[in-house]
Amino acid sequence: MKIESNRFFTSPSPHIRAEESTRNIMTDVLVALLFPLIMSVYFFGWRTLLIALVSVFSCMFFEWGYDRVTKQKTTVRDLTSTVTGLLIALCLPVSVPVWIPVFGAFFAIVVVKKLYGGLGKNFLNPALTARAFMYSWPALVSVWIKPNLGERAISVFGRVSRAALDPEIIASLTPLGKMKLGYLPSFAGGNTGVISSLRDVAVGNVAGAMGEVSAIVIVAAAIYLLVRRVITIHIPAAYVGTVAILSLLFPLGGNPGYLWAIYSVCSGGLLFGAVFLATDYATSPVTPRGRIYYGIGCGILTFLIRYFGVYEDGVTFAILIMNCVACFMDKLCRPVRFGASKKGGARK
Repeated sequence: MKIESNRFFTSPSPHIRAEESTRNIMTDVLVALLFPLIMSVYFFGWRTLLIALVSVFSCMFFEWGYDRVTKQKTTVRDLTSTVTGLLIALCLPVSVPVWIPVFGAFFAIVVVKKLYGGLGKNFLNPALTARAFMYSWPALVSVWIKPNLGERAISVFGRVSRAALDPEIIASLTPLGKMKLGYLPSFAGGNTGVISSLRDVAVGNVAGAMGEVSAIVIVAAAIYLLVRRVITIHIPAAYVGTVAILSLLFPLGGNPGYLWAIYSVCSGGLLFGAVFLATDYATSPVTPRGRIYYGIGCGILTFLIRYFGVYEDGVTFAILIMNCVACFMDKLCRPVRFGASKKGGARK
């Protein structure tokens, strides 16, 4: 009598299947980035879309070109390069020449991402590193345009040198630049001016980088990402909370602590960085406690750079510094293996 037995073959663990994929996650991030992109078009005009398209296309082209040259599988369809391109664009002022994001895209994709092995192997955030690299042209990336001026401010394909622009449309300082001098960014003078300015900062009716000016829109994007479970609350809450507490305790110029803290949170790239940049999967910790420490570290560094550094906003360099120690945060907060003691040995 012949006996047949069924053989079962299993793949290595883990065996949990999830619907999430890199493409799906990046799609959600792109949807969230549309919030600040639309608001920037409203305040700064259609040139915002030109900068965004050039940046996105450049990132996709460099990723595709690198894969073709090195004979690797093309990874453009995972949308990570698209997200990087849009992040680079939203970190720039609308007055920037169109070739600036091209150089930024090359540095982000080829130097930071691909030369280190591709997605998940880079230890620095590509978009943030590109932003730091683009500071090589400070006179071009720091021309701030007043909002709500339409095509009078700068045409879609117009010349964008400081000399070519109308002096009346150039903002001498951003709200954070005014705070660097020790006073609240009051546009009308007096207490009424301070409150009015706070409303403008919250909505986005101020000079600054295209995607960073509207606090309300970035908060809405954060809520969307949290609901979609693309990000967790740990890093944004720890990051923003640390800056708020330190600003409340140490206001400059004898200003009220609560107002100084609100302006510190709503001005500059803090909210944008906390939601879209510090939460990058490849360059941030994976453990919940490690994320909290990571966010606190970003907050402390941002506060110190803003107070004692040369640059008005310390978000870029704070996150990049913490990128370098993200793996240490995970090692420090590594959970105890089941059946083992906290000291590393097996439980008796």
